[in-house]
Amino acid sequence: MAAPNKGRRPAAGGQSKPGRALALILIAMVALVGGMFISHHTTPRLGIDLAGGTSITLKAKAEPGQESAINKNNMNTAVSIMNRRVNGLGVTEAEVQTQGSDNIIVNIPKGTNSEQARQQVGQTAKLYFRPVLTAQPTAAVPNPSASPSASTSGKPTPSGTPSASGKGTPSAGKPSGTPQGRALSDALKASPTPGASKPGSPAPNPSAPAGDATAAQLQAKFAALDCSTKEARSKAGEGAKSSEPTVACDKDGAEKFILGPAEVDGTDVSKAQAVINQQNGQWIVQMDFTGGGSKKFAAITGKLSQQQYPNNRFAIALDNQVVSAPTVSSTLSGSAEISGNFNQSSAQDLANVLSYGALPLSFQEQSVTTVTAALGADQLHAGLIAGAIGLALVIIYLVAYYRGLALIAILSLVVSAILTYAIMTLLGPGIGFALNLPAVCGAIVAIGITADSFIVYFERIRDEIREGRTLRPAVERAWPRARRTILVSDFVSFLAAAVLFIVTVGKVQGFAFTLGLTTLLDVVVVFLFTKPVMTLLARKKFFASGHPWSGLDPKRLGAKPPLRRTRRTTSAPVDNPKEA
Repeated sequence: MAAPNKGRRPAAGGQSKPGRALALILIAMVALVGGMFISHHTTPRLGIDLAGGTSITLKAKAEPGQESAINKNNMNTAVSIMNRRVNGLGVTEAEVQTQGSDNIIVNIPKGTNSEQARQQVGQTAKLYFRPVLTAQPTAAVPNPSASPSASTSGKPTPSGTPSASGKGTPSAGKPSGTPQGRALSDALKASPTPGASKPGSPAPNPSAPAGDATAAQLQAKFAALDCSTKEARSKAGEGAKSSEPTVACDKDGAEKFILGPAEVDGTDVSKAQAVINQQNGQWIVQMDFTGGGSKKFAAITGKLSQQQYPNNRFAIALDNQVVSAPTVSSTLSGSAEISGNFNQSSAQDLANVLSYGALPLSFQEQSVTTVTAALGADQLHAGLIAGAIGLALVIIYLVAYYRGLALIAILSLVVSAILTYAIMTLLGPGIGFALNLPAVCGAIVAIGITADSFIVYFERIRDEIREGRTLRPAVERAWPRARRTILVSDFVSFLAAAVLFIVTVGKVQGFAFTLGLTTLLDVVVVFLFTKPVMTLLARKKFFASGHPWSGLDPKRLGAKPPLRRTRRTTSAPVDNPKEA
């Protein structure tokens, strides 16, 4: 009779093999912690609100009738360009990512170039080379030569004329207003670029009656053009297509222009760099063209060199503002130089945005948040204190109420903390995850969620003991019921975190992400650590005997010992007749 009873015991208890589960989670912990040291990232990447820096929220803005331009591809392209611009300034660990369908969040850590990065991230940087049809100094600055000039590689021209080599200045005897002896409509027809700037687009008929109407509209816009403020200059020519004439101001408001359709654009520039002009010691921006761009540039400079002043000028327009407008006296190709009132910072800024291309969309700055390093450290310190207080309260409650079972809960919390820390650390370089203050709050909330799973399981075990079962079968019979409750509870928490992550933007997503991550880890820890450890400890005399400090004392739980003895005495009379 002993052998059958011995063989039936594992089946009756339904006991699992806890060693396998514990080995699996131990391997996972060693792999994650080892990955931290191998990757040389032993601390989580901190967000702007904890490390200090600037956070910028940009909202995409579509031109009228082009709302479909705000799409996933263009947003991802904009993120890539912004990221290269910021990194090109030497700002390390900057973070640029989309939020929602039309927002981009730029997090710039504290550093010497953070202000330059802020100015560049949202700059569209659409560069066009346009012929000048009309130029006129503004009332504030009577001399147009005061504006920045540009130069291109080629033969220098006599110093009495503004030239592409940058060695001349405008002749005092040449008017800078409407071209001499020619109406604006004639200038439009004589423009070297009467058609669209992009290959394959149709060229308008210069002799069409609409030319006079177009000239009149441009002349009216030109007369009303205000270049006195930075905001007004940025709106000049807003919405104009590259294939159409437009009006523009120079970047200092010293001169205003009517410009023809673009002949060369920023995509034709292969490289731009800020250098010092060895002749005069001034900062300039050198541009190298692509093969196709070089041909386009040679064509436009060849046509402009045959025109009279000011129609022999071409304007280098960046985001609808004229950076410079030199004259051309010969055909040029290969490279160009932009010179003028540049210092090292402004020259490098311009070269940087030209090198990495124009953004496919325009962006409006929605909000800017700046956090000092000291404030970030204070917030991190406060968050850690809050987490420690929350953890201490949970431990005190577990020890006071569950006594010996608190040891299992504390060990499970330690395992969960190690996994959470290691994963957050590795996610920094992996996907750019940054631990911000809301994420810390999510981790603190997760302490309660994890402890709740232990409590559910412990209470199920106690219920089984109250029904008169011993500990080992109680542990196994309680698990299926507790498992269902834990999975349902964690599923609801994870669903809430997922919805919050999808519908929110900015820092709130940090809270949702951390909450979702810790909820998943709660399931892993309960299944692979808490349950196996409970199975092993149930075999120890301290817990199996119901020691008062084990947390499983039948007397404290309300299970009356006489109930068990009554069950054993009912079987005794069955053996009495045999003894008799």
